[in-house]
Amino acid sequence: FTLSLLFITIFITMKYPPYIPSSIPFLGHAIAFGRSPIEFLEKAYEKYGPVVSFTMVGKTFTYLIGSDAATLLFNSKNEDLNAEDVYSKLTTPVFGKGVAYDVPNHIFLEQKKMLKTGLNVAQFKQHVEMIEDETRKYFERWGDSGERNLFEALSELIILTASRCLHGKEIRSLLNEKVAQLYADLDGGFTHAAWLLPGWLPLPSFRRRDRAHKEIKNIFYKVIQKRRASGEREDDMLQTLLDATYKDGCPLSDNEIAGMLIGLLLAGQHTSSTTSAWMGFFLARDKSLQDRCFAEQKAVCGEDLPPVKYEQIKDLNLLDRCLKETLRLRPPIMTMMRMAKTPQVVEGFTIPPGHQVCVSPTVNHRLQDTWVHRLDFNPDRYLNENNSTGEKFAYVPFGAGRHRCIGENFAYIQIKTIWSTLLRLYEFELLNGYFPTVNYTTMIHTPHNPIIRYKHRPWTSNHS
Repeated sequence: FTLSLLFITIFITMKYPPYIPSSIPFLGHAIAFGRSPIEFLEKAYEKYGPVVSFTMVGKTFTYLIGSDAATLLFNSKNEDLNAEDVYSKLTTPVFGKGVAYDVPNHIFLEQKKMLKTGLNVAQFKQHVEMIEDETRKYFERWGDSGERNLFEALSELIILTASRCLHGKEIRSLLNEKVAQLYADLDGGFTHAAWLLPGWLPLPSFRRRDRAHKEIKNIFYKVIQKRRASGEREDDMLQTLLDATYKDGCPLSDNEIAGMLIGLLLAGQHTSSTTSAWMGFFLARDKSLQDRCFAEQKAVCGEDLPPVKYEQIKDLNLLDRCLKETLRLRPPIMTMMRMAKTPQVVEGFTIPPGHQVCVSPTVNHRLQDTWVHRLDFNPDRYLNENNSTGEKFAYVPFGAGRHRCIGENFAYIQIKTIWSTLLRLYEFELLNGYFPTVNYTTMIHTPHNPIIRYKHRPWTSNHS
């Protein structure tokens, strides 16, 4: 009787997070949130505080806003706040079965460890040269001056550079327009529709995604089998995975290797292409900052600007701060999610099982009570050791904790090398003063109408 009374008392005193009511059944706040998610969450924070729940398409979402509340998600164990239950619906049709969120968490952690082995400094030193080479070759088609879609160009370039660095020479050599289109169709699986709707629906985008997955897998199978049969050894990610074994001694199957190679490419493709494009527009908007970045190239690499080296990439501090500030104001992932499997207590509230628990890096990166001049693009804010990145989860563009992105260091090398090269080739400016608005219709917040104006630097024609 005493125990029953205790449980009843706990249940009665349990305080659920503030709930935003909606007059629309089932849909809830899906339309308002979809139209402008950042504004929606900032208003919710002002009115309800750091923990707030609301309904969208029959599901209850609880957002943890601010670094203190976000601690719950980033420090959680997978059995309490589960990642697979949220992400497998998106990733499994794209990456395939048997990898990433389609396997138990302990297997996924082993797979991540294998990939991390191939993402090391020794590899990065080779990657810088490859990325600069790919960038120069790609932008030859741009000519001396003009107006182009920067996001489209960088999306293509990121695929080429990532494939050359991470997949190996055989797969990179197969990258023609047909394969690029297959990647684009596969990439079309990362949509709100794929997240919210049943996977069996005969939507054209779902069919294209599934067809592209089969074709890319078949291409990868042939490359894997050819490498195995040749007995040749290359210093690349493909070889890393061919040599890898699980803790029990079992090697990876061809299916697992192909799925992990797809995941490695596409998981980073969105984030790097989006971040690279936004960084270009921030630099184009500020001529003096662009000039400072070019001057830094000469100071670090030498007046004649020979090909940049890995050690120099690390010393491009202003470029690094520009990238950090781009990731603060335009983090590619708007929301990180987990499924509550057990009751979770945060800020005096209890989140019940079944809620999708979320943190928005975009909102945390611009909270008024955390960041000074929060909407200004100011790379020099990172010169101050006491800036807000000192708060543990105020700045989380790559996540944190056990689910932190393993590709973070590669992304920094890739984006900094691309922009080191582009700053040497061109001067950029906004087209008629237009700075792109954010496209909220995709899960990655891309720039809307991302056309940029460019012209060859006078320096380039004398030193090409």
